Amino acid sequence: MLYSHLGRAGLRVSRLCLGTMNFGTYTDKETSFKIMDRAIDHGINFFDTANVYGYVWKGHKVTIPTEAIIGEWFNKGNGRREKVVLATKVYGGSAEWMYGWPKDWPNTSKLSAKHIITACNESLRRLKTDYIDLYQMHHIDRDTPWEEIWQAMELLVAQGKVLYVGSSNFAGWHIAQANEIAKKRNFMGLVSEQSLYNLTQRSVELEVLPACKEYGLGFIPWSPLAGGLLGGRPPNNISRRKTAADAERYTKFNDQLEQYYSICEEYSIKPAQLSLSWLLHNSVVTAPIIGPRIISQLDESLISIEYTIEKDLLNRLDKIWPGPGGAAPEAYAW
Repeated sequence: MLYSHLGRAGLRVSRLCLGTMNFGTYTDKETSFKIMDRAIDHGINFFDTANVYGYVWKGHKVTIPTEAIIGEWFNKGNGRREKVVLATKVYGGSAEWMYGWPKDWPNTSKLSAKHIITACNESLRRLKTDYIDLYQMHHIDRDTPWEEIWQAMELLVAQGKVLYVGSSNFAGWHIAQANEIAKKRNFMGLVSEQSLYNLTQRSVELEVLPACKEYGLGFIPWSPLAGGLLGGRPPNNISRRKTAADAERYTKFNDQLEQYYSICEEYSIKPAQLSLSWLLHNSVVTAPIIGPRIISQLDESLISIEYTIEKDLLNRLDKIWPGPGGAAPEAYAW
């Protein structure tokens, strides 16, 4: 396994991050345990979750949240917790599921100091751990001032409950604003950003990736396979089209996908592996989040870490999946 620093932090994480959003919904607890054990066997030490995973997701209603599954796995011992760089998130509220509170009850979501502190303590209880390595704001909160957010995060860091703070789904200017205010408070601020990034969706190349590079943030792409589109041809072209929306997405990208699949066959690499390797080719990218439902999907992803993409292949991929033209403003101006 190869490792990289998480942005400017001294923390070292594996070049692939194990995403756990499927745990408790599409993947049962026992299989989830096996996937996490296999990840450790492969040297993957970076696990990502969120306080809202595993409650209600795409019509699935389960009785155990994802964080609780991870907590039970930690409790199995053998250094599991110590080996893992654990990332979870705060923004959405879990109180309505945990305690039956109505969703519109005040202070059960977003980034008020009250909710940040409460949500962190709830996550720690579910995860059965004393600390969170990377606590990520799941979305920007336009109603809460940064002074309040940083005050809460500083308290959690001082208490040893949180080691590093990251963001998710932030715009480039949010990253700049957050870190400039943190700097005035003599606080480290954001060390990472987690955003949507894959061959089909390259908007972050405009301003988010440049902001991460400038401020020394690690970049963690979510949905690196575009919800399965870049994972390979579905059997009989229908198995992954579980909804009308899924079918519409395949239809929208059908020509590009066929070209992409053909290139993968030409280079003798699976579509999912090439998609991950393309992301890792970018020096700003720390670790794409992989979300295996079964162990074989985890095993197959490993080749992407050391696969070298030739310049000709990069150019061909750019023709199929053109980006915005580079960073702003040169992407659209002179």
